[in-house]
Formats: sequence, C-alpha cells, structure tokens
Amino acid sequence: MDLLALKNRYEIIGNDPALNEALETAVKFAPTGLNVLIQGESGVGKESVARIIHQFSSRRQGEFFVVNCGALARELVNSELFGHVKGSFTGSTETRKGYFEEANGGTLFLDEIAELPLESQALLLRVLQSGEYRKVGSNKIEHTDVRVVAATNVHLYEAVRRGKFREDLYFRLSAAQIRIPPLRERRGDIYLLFRKFTSDFSEVAGMCKIALRPDAIRLIEEYRWPGNIRQLQGFTQSLTARLSEKISPTRQRIELGADDIRPFMPREEGEPTPIVYEGAQPSGGLGADERQAIYKAIFDLKQEIDALKAQIGRPQLPAPVAPLQEEEAEWQEQEEVPAPRESTLSLKATEEELIRQALEKNHGNRKKAAEQLGMSERTLYRKLPEEYRRK
Repeated sequence: MDLLALKNRYEIIGNDPALNEALETAVKFAPTGLNVLIQGESGVGKESVARIIHQFSSRRQGEFFVVNCGALARELVNSELFGHVKGSFTGSTETRKGYFEEANGGTLFLDEIAELPLESQALLLRVLQSGEYRKVGSNKIEHTDVRVVAATNVHLYEAVRRGKFREDLYFRLSAAQIRIPPLRERRGDIYLLFRKFTSDFSEVAGMCKIALRPDAIRLIEEYRWPGNIRQLQGFTQSLTARLSEKISPTRQRIELGADDIRPFMPREEGEPTPIVYEGAQPSGGLGADERQAIYKAIFDLKQEIDALKAQIGRPQLPAPVAPLQEEEAEWQEQEEVPAPRESTLSLKATEEELIRQALEKNHGNRKKAAEQLGMSERTLYRKLPEEYRRK
C-alpha cells in the first residue's frame, strides 16, 4: 500500500507514526467485512478513516451514509435508523425508509455512537447480529446487509461501566478498533497542517501565504489544540485573513514570528481536570476510580512535559530568505528531533503504577488495559513494569 498516495487521496496531512498506524490498520480491516470502532477526540478526522474503510472494501460500489447520532432527536432515533410506517406516530403521514434500509449493501458510519439511547442500542445490536430489524410501528421483520463503522470521542468502556452503553454492543463493536491520535500527540504534524490550510485559504482568497519563523512554529506546536485539526484549520484561516495581504507579483508570501501571532492564539478558560465518575467514594479516602483518574491525569501530564522538552531542545534555525522553488517541497517530511530520554523518577513511577492499576482492573489482559489507558498494545508492552515482563 502506498501510504503517501492514500493520504493525498483523502487529504490527510502528517507523518506521525501513530497516524500512519491508524491508516494502515484501516486498510487492513477494510476487506474483512468486520464492523469497526474508531476512537478519537472531536476534530481528529474519524470520518476520513471511515471513508477509507468503505473505499477499500468490497462494498465500495454501495452507498456510504454518515449519521451523527448526537444530532438525532431522541424521540426519532429509531425512526431515523430503521424507518417507520405511515401513522406510527404523530406526523408520520407516509412510510419512510431508515438508514439501514437505504444503506443496504453499503456502509453506515455512526458517529458519536455513545449518544444513542439504550433502547436504540439494543435494536442496533440485533441488526448487527442477524441483519434483522423492524420499522417503527410495524410487526414485519426486515432484513439488511450493512457494514457499520462506528466512532466515538468518549471512553466507551467507561460509559459501559457507568451504565450508559450496553456491554454486549461494546464487545460487538470493539473487536476491530482504530485509535486516531489527537493533535497534541503529533506535534510534528502541526506546522505541516498549518501550511496546508494557509495555502488552500490564500489561494481561494487571492492572498499571500503565511510562513512562520521557528519561534512561531514552537508557539503553535506547544499549544494543546483541544479542537484538534478542525480548530487548527479555523485558526489558520482566521490568521491568514487578519495578517496577510493581497498577492502581488513581488510579494507572494508573508513571514511571521511569535510576537506577530501570539495575540491571536486561542485561549482556554481553564485546564481540564480529572473527572470523578458517579459511584466514587464520598468520604473515607480515595476510591479506586478516583485514584485511577488522578494517575491518568499525571500520566497525561508526563507526556505533555516530554513533548515540551522536545520543543525546547529544538535548535534555532535561521528564517528562510527566499520562497521555496516548488510547492511540493512544502510538504516534505521534516527531520524529527527525538525527545529527551530523561524523566523524573516520580513521574516514571506514577506511569508504571497507572499501568499496574489498569492491568489489575482488567485481570492482566493487556489489550483491555491498553484500551483503558488510551494507548496501543505495543506502547503498553514497551512501558510494562519489570515484574510484568517476566510473566
């Protein structure tokens, strides 16, 4: 598989190993016919991965429907998914097909699947198991042949534990999983994306492209981008509109430093804090779930610190003095500066303790522990405490 050609076809920018692994896994899953669960934060590009799965499958000639489960009116979810017959409820003046009937022979992408009501989850499980469903208001059993690719931006197994998502449906969907990393975990791709977005926007608007000096690059790479690619795109377009100017024969690109763009950087009202889920002990010390949340927060903080060290350690490069000769050169992979290996003993110990907690909670099952921690099984194995390596 030509990974570069795949990225160009679906306008995916980046060279991060975790992103590449997600794309390669999508292509491997595509011809199998398995239902796939895509996990990742809002704005990371889950729909693009779902389209790759459809296009590389035997269903590519069939329909591909996108359903945002979070946008469906709660009282109309079953009608939207499975259809309804005339007179089944107020306003149903005619029989209507649902997505599972429309997508017969194709692929149905269910985004934000965790937002489905429990009743609809039960109906979804049935159609996944047998292909059978009933329209709302009908006793007739219908059949469909649809592949489901589901996506979520929440920790789905945690939703199972809290009673918000059916465990049997989770296991039905999670046999084939793909995790798309957030932008803060692929900082080396941030400036590549910035250049792509400013190039596209400036071409349409007839404005100069914006290039960033090294200090400005560090500034955008150090920001968390909680809205991920979607947020970075909006920021880049707004910045280009504010600070660029009309293109001319003598001026086609504007170079900006950190001081130029700092006033326009996104600002958050506050930093995220660990969530204590329902059922945690109200008194008498920390419960297991509370400790797990704290360990997870510290573990994420360690990753942020390691990434920040990598940025600080990046050498200062002189600002370019002339535009690139070829447009393609802008998208060439940049040399990556490896992050420093040293980390404090306390953070390393906390990381190992977090892994121990996850393994104990999942009875030593490394795959489930990795899912709980939001990392790949390969990464988990590399970070295993010494006593678990001997098992």
